[in-house]
Amino acid sequence: MITRHFAISVTSPGAILRRERDLGTTLGMETEEISKHGGLVSDDIIVHLIEDWLNLHGQDGFVFDGFPRTLNQAQRLDGLLQNRQTSVDLALWLEVSEGTVRDRIASRLQCRRCGFTTSLTSASFADRAICPYCDGPLIRRDDDDASVLETRLAEFKSKTEPLLSYYEKNGALHRIDGNRDRDAVFAEVAGLIEEGAK
Repeated sequence: MITRHFAISVTSPGAILRRERDLGTTLGMETEEISKHGGLVSDDIIVHLIEDWLNLHGQDGFVFDGFPRTLNQAQRLDGLLQNRQTSVDLALWLEVSEGTVRDRIASRLQCRRCGFTTSLTSASFADRAICPYCDGPLIRRDDDDASVLETRLAEFKSKTEPLLSYYEKNGALHRIDGNRDRDAVFAEVAGLIEEGAK
């Protein structure tokens, strides 16, 4: 939604790694095993992938979804951005209950081609699981199951939650109620991006 609304490049380590997997690269195969079980791919690999992506797409503003996920990744991102004479302008923290996370993961569909994400419960996709943007197939991800989710939640609490205080210190952090519907959340995100662009 951000890309379509603002024409800003958006990526996530997960999207990059899924592309590597689909291309059949050694990296894609190795990291798929880690992701399949809910573990986090090493910081070294993730930061290297992000650096490569920035070199290709990071000239006119960008958004990372799900990155950084660890304090080490955040610190290394700061180093990469410092070399580009820029910094993190906005860190959005979507606060979502575990119940909402479980419900959303249980019904998540993702386009194999472009990464668009929706749900089985969405009326427009319940009967025709085709992406509205590229006509790619909407599929269930292999790593969207209950046992993987438990591992992910534990990883989140131990490795990602410390980022709250890290981004609070420099004033970049904005908390958003992510339990609301997609349009309400996006309206708040869009408002923050527009405000930051002034």
